[in-house]
Amino acid sequence: MVSVFKVSPQSLVKETAEELKGKFQAPSWATFVKTGHNKERPPMQPDWWHIRAASVLRVIYKDGPVGVSKLRSKYGSRKNRGVKPHKFTRASGNIIRKILQQLETAGLVQQQKTGVHKGRIITPAGSSLLSKIAKKVEK
Repeated sequence: MVSVFKVSPQSLVKETAEELKGKFQAPSWATFVKTGHNKERPPMQPDWWHIRAASVLRVIYKDGPVGVSKLRSKYGSRKNRGVKPHKFTRASGNIIRKILQQLETAGLVQQQKTGVHKGRIITPAGSSLLSKIAKKVEK
């Protein structure tokens, strides 16, 4: 049996991004926005929104209940502050929040509100989508 963990993450995210293009589209402002205040320019890839959404879906599958704060830390990077030392800064929360809302509307993730660990978890539809794509990538 092919698992999501056994295939290459890059190829899985790429194929998942192609699949997600039919489920939702990027907002109109996505072509102008940076992915965090640590970046100097917006992303160069035209389909970066779907690639980030596929990556977020894979992280939710892998790490269980995940919230916006954890995802901001995961996608953050260091900021070039000139002659001062580099400093880690978190990614944009608005982008991640909108992607999570789109994934929720598509029925691929859902909110888990009970317990200590709150955040988004993957639904059976999202899990089967990733398993199907992993099987296709493995071939």
